[in-house]
Amino acid sequence: MVAYERILVPTDGSDGVERAIEHAVEVATIHGATVHGLYVLNADAYAGLAMESSWESVDSLLREDAEAAVARVREIATEMGEGDDPAVPVRTAVVEGKPSREIVNYAEDEDCDLVVMGTHGRGGIDRLLLGSVAESVIRASSIPVTTVPVEP
Repeated sequence: MVAYERILVPTDGSDGVERAIEHAVEVATIHGATVHGLYVLNADAYAGLAMESSWESVDSLLREDAEAAVARVREIATEMGEGDDPAVPVRTAVVEGKPSREIVNYAEDEDCDLVVMGTHGRGGIDRLLLGSVAESVIRASSIPVTTVPVEP
């Protein structure tokens, strides 16, 4: 049996991704692994929008969403643990860039053994226009990727 020590679970903060987070925590519990929760801040996706507010306030809102999303990874691990202790150790990070590229880079830089991610998160028109992040990660990653179907 392959033993995992570091499992990466990218999140976009959507409710559907929680199923992938739960799966990552379950696998980590079996292997005694650490879960790494990662949010990729894709500011380029918002660059073309006409906005009345300043970029600083938009950036602040995006970062708040990112921090809430990775905090939810820790919360789920705690809910699956005993008492106030998470089921497994959890590390979190927020990075900027193209999501698929940054997920692969983080997994390699942190020597992750497995990436667990939802088949889609926010999806919809974004997926049609930008392609599937999960598909791009699968194609680019030298690290095994487990996909978990998520509800739209």
